[in-house]
Amino acid sequence: MANQTRTHQDIIVRDSRSTLDRDHPKTGAQMVKVATGVAAGGSLLVLSGLTLAGTVIALAVATPLLIIFSPVLVPAVITVVLIITGFLASGGFGIAAITAFSWLYRHMTGSGSDQKIESARMKVGSRGHMTGSGSDQKIESARMKVGSRGYDTKYGQHNIGVHQQHQQAAS
Repeated sequence: MANQTRTHQDIIVRDSRSTLDRDHPKTGAQMVKVATGVAAGGSLLVLSGLTLAGTVIALAVATPLLIIFSPVLVPAVITVVLIITGFLASGGFGIAAITAFSWLYRHMTGSGSDQKIESARMKVGSRGHMTGSGSDQKIESARMKVGSRGYDTKYGQHNIGVHQQHQQAAS
């Protein structure tokens, strides 16, 4: 009975192999790709094993040295970390200060983004009159919202609203 089962499995395996070989014949280029992949994968696997072995040996050699010199190394590492942290913090605070002074200068001279916002408001205002009467109310309400939230950098006061400013300028 075992011989018959084995024979049957052999027939199934043999038939499936012959079907695969007929459907997908291997070319020389495919064989080269397979050989290259096996060579590259095998060499990388060997390098991985050598690296692991070297790391374990280095750790075994270095552990006693680290234990012997730890009273010196730990304070040295702490000191180096504190020095590096101090330099990084100093640089960060310096950059923050330069950014703050730059913003303050642009804010005081009026060369900041407030002019860009104002020119955008004027463009919206000039295009708003070209649209129909229904959209004029929406544009005016948007101007009021933007104007009431804006901050007048020249006088240090809140805007009284773009709509009111236009009415005052017109009269």
